[in-house]
Amino acid sequence: MSGRHRKPTSTGRTVAKVAVTSAIMGGAGVALAGHAAAAPDADWDKLAQCESGGNWGINTGNGFQGGLQFSPSTWHSFGGGEYASSPEHASRDQQISVAEKVLATQGWGAWPSCSSHLGLHSGATERNAPAAPEQAVTPHWNPAQPDVATQSQTPIRPPVDSNQQVFQTVDKGITAAQQHGIALPQPALDAYNAAKASGVKLDPSVVNFFEANKGLLPN
Repeated sequence: MSGRHRKPTSTGRTVAKVAVTSAIMGGAGVALAGHAAAAPDADWDKLAQCESGGNWGINTGNGFQGGLQFSPSTWHSFGGGEYASSPEHASRDQQISVAEKVLATQGWGAWPSCSSHLGLHSGATERNAPAAPEQAVTPHWNPAQPDVATQSQTPIRPPVDSNQQVFQTVDKGITAAQQHGIALPQPALDAYNAAKASGVKLDPSVVNFFEANKGLLPN
């Protein structure tokens, strides 16, 4: 990124301070308000309809399989191998169980186009689908279905600990703000520290906001 190592300007520092304060308040809000409502089955069905035409056994050869269009690496990284060697051979409930783990780590941004189009904002909840031999889900390739290859251009990212990234960046921002003599609200600091110590899972919308705006924060 151009200008990445340039000396911060006064305006840049001001923007960063505002972003840090907003991040602190966001963390406090999560701690006080609790988790977002869990993702209902209806959300997953709508997402599958958008991603794959609602075909949970689809494999068109575009590098993504199943109703929620997992890449092979994501499927196995989040435990899908316990159910089936490939998503399209797993049941709908098993695919949703793996998707809940992806949602808890990456938020709805793991399915950027369809989740944005559908306005999905619910939170993740742990699900345990029964493991079984390869499911008798017959793959169907219907050329008249939506162009899955076009809709799933963006691969699902490998797992990262987004919570830790947010907390580490906010910690650095707090230190920088205090070094510049900025007085941060003590109730917000207390709530933030309590949230961090409890291991709370940040709301996906907070993580997505951080990912979109972290370039404003100083390195």
